[in-house]
Amino acid sequence: MIKTADSSALKHLKILDLTRVRAGPTCVRFFADFGAEVLKVESPDGVEANEGVIGARDNYDNLNLHRNKRSLTLNFKEPEGLEILYKLVKDADVVVENFRPDVKHRLKIDYETLSKINPRIIMGSISGFGQDGPYANRAGFDQIAQGMGGLMSITGIPGQGPVRAGIAVSDSTAGNYAAIGILIALLEREQSGKGQWVQSNLLQSMIGLCDFQAARYLVDQDIPPQAGNDHPFSTPMGVYQSADGYFNLGASGNGQYYALCDVLSRPDLRDDPELQTLKGRTSRREFVNNELNKEFVKQTTTYWIDKLNEKSIPCGPIYNMAEVFEDAQVAHLGVAVKVTDPNRGPIELVATPVKLSRTPAAISFTLHAKGADNLELLKSLGYSEDDIKKLQEKKVI
Repeated sequence: MIKTADSSALKHLKILDLTRVRAGPTCVRFFADFGAEVLKVESPDGVEANEGVIGARDNYDNLNLHRNKRSLTLNFKEPEGLEILYKLVKDADVVVENFRPDVKHRLKIDYETLSKINPRIIMGSISGFGQDGPYANRAGFDQIAQGMGGLMSITGIPGQGPVRAGIAVSDSTAGNYAAIGILIALLEREQSGKGQWVQSNLLQSMIGLCDFQAARYLVDQDIPPQAGNDHPFSTPMGVYQSADGYFNLGASGNGQYYALCDVLSRPDLRDDPELQTLKGRTSRREFVNNELNKEFVKQTTTYWIDKLNEKSIPCGPIYNMAEVFEDAQVAHLGVAVKVTDPNRGPIELVATPVKLSRTPAAISFTLHAKGADNLELLKSLGYSEDDIKKLQEKKVI
């Protein structure tokens, strides 16, 4: 019996996952969580030069990225391995890969080749810099894209130098964009009956995610500087200090700002003619923030969160990751999902952040052991046990 996640949304889809590291697995995870039959095709032990780069198979990252997938070991650098891959492609809906463009063509797993085998195949390709152009064959990593895409130049306190975001933001964004593109291609295929090549890359995804600041430059020729924890154009909106820590506040609209002044019993800040408008408050940001912090340090973060929310003033605590999962709303949303791993026992993973009312996502199992599905899959393709034994001996599987 084919094992898929307990979601009926995409059970009709067969996905071949040729990806590694983060961007590709992030893309494929959406399909796996919504019930698609996902087969992770990975190199047999001793074949991949950088096979240790992602860490132990049952580490927290791999368990979270590769849930709901079966495993086939396959060395498609060998003719027999490539033949098996092509047989799988004939019956698949989607192939997702993140090889460098030159490697993909050398291995004969490029879209032109696969589409001749299956004209309905949709291929999702995620790269560092795109499938062509002067940087196409460069190795791409998240932090490189953060720097080249502009994010590091606008992140951090003014004057401190470039700062990377604390998550693999370009990896995750490229993966998410690829998933959106694949879903669009699947919908289009219902009309045309034809597959197509879907492409995303870390660099363009990073620029796309920075569209607010990218558009600021393209339209007004204004190079955005670092703004620290303050919003570039709104005041008060940023991080403020309480008696026991810090919290976020967003009260830049006039109504919210006036309500804030009332909560703080500071009519002088409300009635000052120079602070009556957003533009005026932003031009005097340092003064406004200093005056607000004088009041906020008198009470705890919890006190201010409660008081400000009573007046519908946007605000929130700044959590570490343990505090995130202790929050009542996070618990209500079901962000942590219980699942049992064969090696680590009961664990919790991060839920799919998209909810469907009738066919929700599910996390039903962690990634199968490496090659655990070899026998079943190869038999389904017509290989005998003797054939499979020979393939094992040649390290094809």
